[in-house]
Amino acid sequence: METAVNGHIVNGFHHTPLQNGKHHDEPTLEDLERELPLVMDGQIPLGELVSRLSQAIYAELVEMAETMPNMSDAARKRSLADWVVRMKKQVVKLYAIAKWSRDAGVVQKAMNQQFEDAILGLKYGRDSLDPARLRNHDLLTSLDVLTTGTYRRLPACIKELVIPPTPLTDDEVSRTLADIEDAIRYRLRMSEIIPWEMSQYRIGNGRVFFTAPKLFELCLCLRGARKEDGWFFVNVTFLFTVGGDQTGMQEFPRTPSGHLKRNITDEADARLAFYLKPDEPPPPVVEVPPRPQLPEGVVDAPLVRVFNFLQMMSLSYQLEILWYQLTSGQAERLRSLGWAEYLTVEMTNKRQSMVVHYWVRKPPSTQRRRAGQSQKPLPPLGGKIVISIVHVKEQTGRKAMRSPRARVLAELQARSKLETSRPSDEVEHMRFDVRWEPEQGALGVTPAPEDMFISPGELQIDPEDLDFESLLRRVIRRHTEGVMKFFQAQLQRGPTTRNVFSPPGEVTFVSNEGSPSLRVHLCADEIVVVTVDPRTGRVTLRDTGDLAAAGRGPRFAAITERLNESPFMLPHALVALRVTTITDLAEQKVQYLGLQSFRTRNFSQDELKKLGPDAQGTLYIQLGNFPMHYLVLVITDQDFRYALINVKEVESSVNHDLKMEDIGWLNVRRIHGGDVTVEAGTGPEAIVGQKRKRDEGMAHAATSAAQYPTSFRLETKMLRELYAYCCARVAYTKVEQQFKLRSIPFTHVNSTFNSYIPEFGNVQSSLARTIPALCVQSKDILSGAPAAEAAMPNIRVIPLNWWSEDDAKVVTCVKLKYVQQPIGKRASGSTVIRPSKRIIYDTREAIVSFLSDDVDKCVDEFLEEWARVSKMVVIAREVAQMSAKYLWTDVRLISFDLQTVEFTYAADYAVSLTCTDEIQTNRSSYHLRFSRVLPDDQMQVDDIPDPTHNPHEDVELFLCNLLGYGKLSTALHRLVSLLRETLPIVAELEDIRVAAARKGESIDTFPKSAGWFRVLYGDLRHALDFRLMTGARVVILDAAHTLFDDGADGRGVRRPGKPSLSLTALSNSVALRPIPEFGTLVAEAIQAAVAHGVRGQFAPIGIGVICDVAAVRVVGRMLHQKVVEKLGQTRPSRT
Repeated sequence: METAVNGHIVNGFHHTPLQNGKHHDEPTLEDLERELPLVMDGQIPLGELVSRLSQAIYAELVEMAETMPNMSDAARKRSLADWVVRMKKQVVKLYAIAKWSRDAGVVQKAMNQQFEDAILGLKYGRDSLDPARLRNHDLLTSLDVLTTGTYRRLPACIKELVIPPTPLTDDEVSRTLADIEDAIRYRLRMSEIIPWEMSQYRIGNGRVFFTAPKLFELCLCLRGARKEDGWFFVNVTFLFTVGGDQTGMQEFPRTPSGHLKRNITDEADARLAFYLKPDEPPPPVVEVPPRPQLPEGVVDAPLVRVFNFLQMMSLSYQLEILWYQLTSGQAERLRSLGWAEYLTVEMTNKRQSMVVHYWVRKPPSTQRRRAGQSQKPLPPLGGKIVISIVHVKEQTGRKAMRSPRARVLAELQARSKLETSRPSDEVEHMRFDVRWEPEQGALGVTPAPEDMFISPGELQIDPEDLDFESLLRRVIRRHTEGVMKFFQAQLQRGPTTRNVFSPPGEVTFVSNEGSPSLRVHLCADEIVVVTVDPRTGRVTLRDTGDLAAAGRGPRFAAITERLNESPFMLPHALVALRVTTITDLAEQKVQYLGLQSFRTRNFSQDELKKLGPDAQGTLYIQLGNFPMHYLVLVITDQDFRYALINVKEVESSVNHDLKMEDIGWLNVRRIHGGDVTVEAGTGPEAIVGQKRKRDEGMAHAATSAAQYPTSFRLETKMLRELYAYCCARVAYTKVEQQFKLRSIPFTHVNSTFNSYIPEFGNVQSSLARTIPALCVQSKDILSGAPAAEAAMPNIRVIPLNWWSEDDAKVVTCVKLKYVQQPIGKRASGSTVIRPSKRIIYDTREAIVSFLSDDVDKCVDEFLEEWARVSKMVVIAREVAQMSAKYLWTDVRLISFDLQTVEFTYAADYAVSLTCTDEIQTNRSSYHLRFSRVLPDDQMQVDDIPDPTHNPHEDVELFLCNLLGYGKLSTALHRLVSLLRETLPIVAELEDIRVAAARKGESIDTFPKSAGWFRVLYGDLRHALDFRLMTGARVVILDAAHTLFDDGADGRGVRRPGKPSLSLTALSNSVALRPIPEFGTLVAEAIQAAVAHGVRGQFAPIGIGVICDVAAVRVVGRMLHQKVVEKLGQTRPSRT
């Protein structure tokens, strides 16, 4: 077993056993992997993918929760199934990526550049070691071999290696070291000038160890105990600690070794022996320059010289480490974090000064430079940090580097050791000087000096934590704070932004562990965070991370890109972003409701000024039923202002420009709260243009933050109500315009529409009760209309369906003076009847509601319907009164539903009346339909004629015009009288026709007018006329004659000077022939009628007979039979 003697190993070698083939000092694999720099080339964090997918899923779920309630059940299931399939694909992709990410660490190590650097280093070592294999040539041995042919001596190294020197004993070593320590202690205490910075020392193992705090620990030893023996350098340890990332710090050991130690040793020994004589005399051939000599009265101070040298060496060493962190080892980490392109580092003043520029900007392109010539260019950098090694003169007072105690002790040392002499060298006080110089106008702003102040302690280089990255981040953080505070003051106090961002809480400065930032409240719950990227110096905008805002990344990126070309435009950019965000939220609500909206319309600037000088943005919501009307959401400083506008296309406009014809401002608080108003011209200034008149009692609305504590919180319900209200307002306006065109005065009254129209109670809006109705006087709107006296004074006009997607309608409610209860099938079992699509009648209240599908023509349609309904009401009332007024007991009302009046005018004979009015011609046309009312138990028999047939059907064409002349009640009485008086005629003629048809005779009966009927016999040459006369009389005469013939007086004598036939008779004689012996036939017919018991007056005339209506059936039948018999007798004789 080998033994050690005085620290030396026998044979000069020492073999350390191996453990598992590895040296015990060899670092582990984990330690080596930790030294590898982190490379993220082409890789992104898995957490970011998970966050993005979760945000997208949440955003779509929120949107479906808003939109799916309006879908059908099938559509909801289909949409949900499609969404599940689509999201499942995305989740499966993310799951595959998560599986693959398990091997990301191996891929990351394989991408490390250090492997390639190691390969290049080995290759370089192989190439550089080739010429170092041979030793230097031994010239003396070569000469001996050449001259004598053999070796004359052996190399000294062989002797030294083979024959070991006589080792010292332990006692000898201990005594030697003790003697040296005594000599060192004596010299240090008695004569050696020790800098106060190295006054902390210890002596041991034959050496002295000086400690300069935060600089170095120096180990020196004496060459001997004599006075002229100097010091020699043993070792030095620099007292610093590298902070931050330790990558590459093995290049800067605290205790130098190798070439670095040799260089330091040579320089330190040279400074220690600067005034000492050389140990060996120089060779005689070599000329050595003379050594410097100490002047008289000067004492050598080698420790001061070595302190100055090592002090400079320590500070330079630390500066090189800081430079190395930015350029080599740790720079890889900074480069991976994105710092490389925005930092520049340079060493100046013989590498005693380092200048670092941060936020370095690339020079703008030529195109951008030309585009931005009008504005001042931004500085190419944000600022710089200058770290310099400076010489500091010794001062007194508070600025002195030494404490008062240190100065006193140093002075006492000088007096005791130097007496009247002076030292050869003085202590040079060196330190780091760190200066931060922010660039003027960086980011286009100039923060206040107090916001850019940083204490010297924060800029101080701490040898115990050499980390330039932390210093850089502190400086950038302070610079960012100054910029953010400048922007905060500009937002809160700027002339264009203080109205928006001056309230408390709108702009908040946040200084936390991250980068200082501004939290700017845009609207509702929308907050944008403004900060400066510490790496690039670029102003960045981001939201607060709301999951529903997953799709806003590209917008913020675009805004940030434009903003960094002119960062001083941040206030204007935030105002524009605020308007855009508010518009997006409002547009989203509009889309949820399925409405059509536009951000811009073709308005000129002069037209846009009508919306007020404080309008920053607009959203135009087109009213579905009224395309030329818009609900305008005007974005102001504090909240929305709502306007209802009517637009019109500008004539002869190439771009189809629009202009605002009418503007009405909406008071949302009253609309949403239940009390509705529309105000004209509400705003900072009066708006030029036509305005609507409103109730005088309505006050102007003021939009302020106090009145709207939740500004820009646009609820879907409120927007729906505003839209519905605007539709109602437009409908009302169109109705009002029609009133104005007809000069009809109107007033606004509370709406009670659904209280008396139950049929519409379930289709109304929540605003229906709050929106006032229009009230007009019947004397005004029904002026000149028929039956105007049938309406009560007040008539209400109420638009409908403005709350739905269907076309708007208008209902006009009229209360009737004369209550006539509807009867018939439609009126049975209900108090509300609807005889037609446009008419609803409340029988309990006697209110008629007229519906109009066209808002623009509602007044015309109402007047048209009123003319019809009012006539029907008058007719029904008159018919109901006839039985008592005229003692017509068989006249009774059968059916009445405002559209049709059906009544019996005699026995079971009935007539149905309907009316159609033409407003343009102010004329009415009536339609009559005749029928018979039979008992319910009567059955139809084949042989009996149709019992439902009314013979007046043939006279319908002539009777329709009777009601169109004169007063309606008089005309109706005339019509009923005519029907009652002509009924025996038409009934008898119907019997004649039926009897002739049964016998197969060719006899035809038809009317000639309302009171003129004819029986045409088979030969078509003879006819019998029945004509109604006044006084309920009927004349039956030969159709070949008229009442105006000469023979009509009964005498049959032709007057002198006159023709025998009138013109009418002459014209009749062309077609008809006189009935033979007609006078005789008339007389026989009268006798037969009297024989049948017919009573009444009979007046025979030459061409016929005049009788009462009551006797016309018998007389007419008898006369008809006589004529038929006579014509039957004469026909064969002619043949």
